[in-house]
Amino acid sequence: MKKISKNISFKESTHSQYAKENSIINKPKAEHIKNMELIAEKVFEPLREWVDGPIKVNSMFRSEELNTALRGSHTSSHLNGNAIDITSMGGKTNLEMFHYIKDNLDFDQLIWYGAGDPRWLHVSYENEKDNRKQVLVTKRKGIYHTWSKCKNC
Repeated sequence: MKKISKNISFKESTHSQYAKENSIINKPKAEHIKNMELIAEKVFEPLREWVDGPIKVNSMFRSEELNTALRGSHTSSHLNGNAIDITSMGGKTNLEMFHYIKDNLDFDQLIWYGAGDPRWLHVSYENEKDNRKQVLVTKRKGIYHTWSKCKNC
């Protein structure tokens, strides 16, 4: 079985129930796979080691067709394999993972999704030079998101 990293399979990194149900091909190109391997190396694997247990990969790579169907941003980092959406599987909470990433890892964007404690986290990684360390919080209203800079979180 092809692996993106020690703890992320290729199948897991490209899985989308929506794509499967709607016959959408979600296959990354070689340059996308390199980006997926990089975010796994720089963010996911160090986080996984700290959590000391599994972390659910909700979304990693998205083809243009899938991203459009999901109403994703046309500038989404998922399109290039530079982003990963994750959820705790019990080792640490999403809130604990959010703070660990924010305080200990390099990233481009870290987004907290959901009111109260985060329901899931979005993390993107470009490269050491271009990462912005931007931290955002979103409150979902209908199908739209309102964004705010993370203050004192």
